[in-house]
Amino acid sequence: MAKKLYVGGLSYNTTEETLKDFFSQAGAVESAMIITDKMSGRSKGFGFVEMVSDEDAQKAVETLNGQELDGRSLRIDEARPMSDRPRRSGGGFGGGRGDDRGGYGGGNRDRGW
Repeated sequence: MAKKLYVGGLSYNTTEETLKDFFSQAGAVESAMIITDKMSGRSKGFGFVEMVSDEDAQKAVETLNGQELDGRSLRIDEARPMSDRPRRSGGGFGGGRGDDRGGYGGGNRDRGW
C-alpha cells in the first residue's frame, strides 16, 4: 500500500525527477508530483511523494525531513486527506464585506440622493 507524503519548502528549480531521486534514498518511490500555479506554470514550492510502503514512507520522514535539496530545507510530513483540512474562508470572487449590506447600491431614490 502506497503512502503519500507532503513535501514543503521546495526550490522553484526542483523537478519531479530530482524529487523522486532524492526520496529514493529512503526506499522505493511510486510517484513524485510538484504542484504548479495554473496560470504561470511555476512551482508553488510544495509537492507530494508516494512511497511504495508505509515503512519506506516512515523512513523518508525520519531521515529526509529538514534535509537540503537544491539549496532549500525540506519539510516532510504524512499527507492529510482533503476532507481533514479546515475549510478556507474569504478570497476569490464574491468575498463580500461580511456585513450583509451587499454591494453596488445605486443610492436611495426615495430620499432624493
